[in-house]
Amino acid sequence: MTPRGSSHRRTIGIHCRRCRTLLYRYHKGGTGGLVKCFVERITEDRTTGDLRCPSCGQQFARRRMIGGKPAHKIIQGKVFTRGMTRK
Repeated sequence: MTPRGSSHRRTIGIHCRRCRTLLYRYHKGGTGGLVKCFVERITEDRTTGDLRCPSCGQQFARRRMIGGKPAHKIIQGKVFTRGMTRK
Protein backbone atom coordinates (compact mmCIF):
# COMPACT_ATOMS: atom_id res chain seq x y z
CA MET A 1 0.00 0.00 0.00
CA THR A 2 1.39 3.40 -0.95
CA PRO A 3 1.19 6.36 1.42
CA ARG A 4 -0.94 9.36 0.59
CA GLY A 5 0.88 12.07 -1.30
CA SER A 6 3.27 9.63 -2.92
CA SER A 7 4.20 9.97 -6.55
CA HIS A 8 2.66 6.56 -7.39
CA ARG A 9 -0.29 7.96 -9.27
CA ARG A 10 -1.49 6.84 -12.65
CA THR A 11 -3.03 8.98 -15.34
CA ILE A 12 -6.55 7.97 -16.33
CA GLY A 13 -8.95 9.25 -18.94
CA ILE A 14 -12.39 10.41 -17.82
CA HIS A 15 -15.02 10.19 -20.57
CA CYS A 16 -18.68 11.18 -20.95
CA ARG A 17 -20.87 8.07 -20.73
CA ARG A 18 -23.46 9.45 -23.16
CA CYS A 19 -21.22 10.44 -26.11
CA ARG A 20 -17.81 8.96 -25.10
CA THR A 21 -15.98 12.30 -25.39
CA LEU A 22 -12.75 12.67 -23.40
CA LEU A 23 -13.34 15.21 -20.62
CA TYR A 24 -10.18 15.03 -18.46
CA ARG A 25 -6.85 13.38 -18.04
CA TYR A 26 -6.43 12.97 -14.29
CA HIS A 27 -3.73 11.76 -11.88
CA LYS A 28 -5.62 9.16 -9.85
CA GLY A 29 -4.25 8.06 -6.50
CA GLY A 30 -5.42 4.95 -4.70
CA THR A 31 -7.32 1.90 -5.85
CA GLY A 32 -10.92 2.93 -5.21
CA GLY A 33 -13.52 4.10 -7.66
CA LEU A 34 -13.66 7.61 -9.04
CA VAL A 35 -15.82 9.75 -6.74
CA LYS A 36 -14.13 13.15 -6.96
CA CYS A 37 -11.44 14.91 -8.96
CA PHE A 38 -9.20 17.39 -7.20
CA VAL A 39 -8.65 20.35 -9.52
CA GLU A 40 -4.89 20.37 -8.86
CA ARG A 41 -4.57 16.80 -10.20
CA ILE A 42 -6.30 17.43 -13.55
CA THR A 43 -3.52 17.37 -16.15
CA GLU A 44 -5.62 18.00 -19.26
CA ASP A 45 -9.06 19.63 -19.23
CA ARG A 46 -11.03 19.42 -22.48
CA THR A 47 -14.16 21.05 -21.06
CA THR A 48 -14.98 24.75 -20.96
CA GLY A 49 -14.90 24.73 -17.16
CA ASP A 50 -18.69 24.56 -16.64
CA LEU A 51 -18.62 20.83 -15.68
CA ARG A 52 -20.63 19.90 -18.77
CA CYS A 53 -19.62 17.71 -21.68
CA PRO A 54 -18.53 19.93 -24.60
CA SER A 55 -20.21 17.58 -27.13
CA CYS A 56 -23.60 16.67 -25.66
CA GLY A 57 -23.97 19.24 -22.84
CA GLN A 58 -24.62 16.71 -20.06
CA GLN A 59 -23.57 17.85 -16.57
CA PHE A 60 -21.12 15.31 -15.14
CA ALA A 61 -19.90 16.90 -11.87
CA ARG A 62 -20.51 19.56 -9.20
CA ARG A 63 -18.02 21.94 -7.59
CA ARG A 64 -17.17 21.20 -3.94
CA MET A 65 -14.51 22.03 -1.38
CA ILE A 66 -13.14 18.77 0.05
CA GLY A 67 -10.53 18.99 2.77
CA GLY A 68 -10.02 22.67 1.99
CA LYS A 69 -9.19 21.95 -1.67
CA PRO A 70 -11.38 22.64 -4.71
CA ALA A 71 -12.72 19.45 -6.25
CA HIS A 72 -15.24 18.23 -8.81
CA LYS A 73 -17.67 15.74 -7.27
CA ILE A 74 -18.55 13.26 -10.00
CA ILE A 75 -22.26 12.51 -10.60
CA GLN A 76 -22.55 8.72 -10.52
CA GLY A 77 -23.28 7.13 -13.90
CA LYS A 78 -22.38 10.19 -15.99
CA VAL A 79 -18.75 9.26 -16.73
CA PHE A 80 -16.56 6.23 -17.28
CA THR A 81 -12.81 5.87 -16.97
CA ARG A 82 -10.04 4.31 -18.99
CA GLY A 83 -6.72 3.38 -17.48
CA MET A 84 -7.99 2.11 -14.12
CA THR A 85 -7.62 -1.48 -13.10
CA ARG A 86 -10.72 -3.26 -11.83
CA LYS A 87 -10.85 -5.77 -9.03
